[in-house]
Amino acid sequence: MKDRAFLTEYYRGEASLYSWEIVQGWLTTTLAWGGFLCALVFVMVFINTLVRKQWTEHEKLSYPIIQLPLELTNVGKTNLLTNKMMWLGFGIAGAIDILNGLHYLFPNVPGLGGRLYDLRPFFTQKPWSAIGWTPIAVFPFAVGMAFFIPLDLSFSCWFFYLFWKAERIFGDALGIRGLPNFPFTDEQSFGAYIGLFVIAIVATRKHLAHVVREVFKPRQAADSDEPMSYRGMVLCLIASLMFLLIFCNAAGMSVWAILIFFGIYYAISTAVTRMRAELGSPVHDLHFIGPDEMMPRIFGTRLLGPRNLTMLSYLFSINRAYRGHPMPHILEGFKLAERTRISNRGLLIGMCVAIVVGTFASFWAFYHISYIEGARDWFAGRPFNRLQSWLTSPKVPDAPAIVAICVGFLGTGFLMIMRIRLFWWPFHPAGFAISSSWSMNVFWFSIFVSSVIKWIILKQGGISLHRKLIPFFLGLILGEFIVGGVWSLIGITMDRPMYRFLF
Repeated sequence: MKDRAFLTEYYRGEASLYSWEIVQGWLTTTLAWGGFLCALVFVMVFINTLVRKQWTEHEKLSYPIIQLPLELTNVGKTNLLTNKMMWLGFGIAGAIDILNGLHYLFPNVPGLGGRLYDLRPFFTQKPWSAIGWTPIAVFPFAVGMAFFIPLDLSFSCWFFYLFWKAERIFGDALGIRGLPNFPFTDEQSFGAYIGLFVIAIVATRKHLAHVVREVFKPRQAADSDEPMSYRGMVLCLIASLMFLLIFCNAAGMSVWAILIFFGIYYAISTAVTRMRAELGSPVHDLHFIGPDEMMPRIFGTRLLGPRNLTMLSYLFSINRAYRGHPMPHILEGFKLAERTRISNRGLLIGMCVAIVVGTFASFWAFYHISYIEGARDWFAGRPFNRLQSWLTSPKVPDAPAIVAICVGFLGTGFLMIMRIRLFWWPFHPAGFAISSSWSMNVFWFSIFVSSVIKWIILKQGGISLHRKLIPFFLGLILGEFIVGGVWSLIGITMDRPMYRFLF
């Protein structure tokens, strides 16, 4: 009864977190799951420290995402804030958001985009009706961000997005849309991400072999500029992984399932990180293709058993989507440190402190607002409804899904081989992987517009014109985020809904 009353106040609200009985009730849960989350991110930190030198200093990957903060903090002669082209882009994006914000408040004021327009109502006849939700919209910040990714990737993003739509239409025309989950887009994307991970490991194999040699026979100068010694990195990595294994095993998960789960999880994480570092991918949300979704399809629910399935449901929280994934940000932080000559060791300490403080501060913030307003379960019902279906209707391994995973994996390998052998090959394997993301629905048309603009610029003005226009596209990003952020602050201040430039 005490626990019931304790949780009633949590969900009902109009109470206070700050009593010893309530704090004591949450203490064990918070420390256990907080420790799990810290260890989860620590593994990402140590993986990044192992590949940092190869990807940042040897391969010199471009890290397109960091260009705007790097230019904003540049105090040299080419300061972005004094560039007229930047302010032109800032003004255009800002003016659009101001106009759309006024239109939201006063409908008589004309708007200029700022919303999604669905093409689906124009396709009502079979097989075209199988196209599904197909929105178009142009967001200035998305046009600006897509300008900094390679042209073959931006082309591949919108090309393969339309490719997935074509698969649905042709499947309907051939009468095979009745096959559950056809065309197995999620499974193909999962295989593609595993393929990107393998490509990343192959590209880094010599450096990883060097790290292994340094672990067993360290040399004093070999890792002097690293955040910590290679031996220390590997020991910390193993310790963090052991904590995750012990935690999940104590919760009832089998060791073999833990190894496969986190093997897949960190393979996807590494693929996303490499892709962001090399290409600046605009999206990587990966809805419903994490190991919690794929393991039951590969092994079946009977083999996994109730305990593993239950724990997979609890791990839904780190697998629902990967769009806010911390691992790419960690590596980009090391790249910013390298460009600005900040101490890698000092940054590593700062990251570790931020991980611990941020994790437990998030718990506190959620508890605080829940006891005031009532807890929000967000998507908590989804994994347990899924668990109920697994337990009441056990499933065997999904053979078509496994085939689709293999197709995605082999397709990524084929695209990579063709890209290496044919200099004119326009299709990028990363575009094949990310184009099925939910967010690609929102951004595909902006990427299309940006790729056309970039192609015209390179065709007519060459690389010199491209470089001159870089501040303009940085201005599009900065203008939309600043003005859009101001609208959000106005909404918070006035306690009423306000225009949001995304959606």
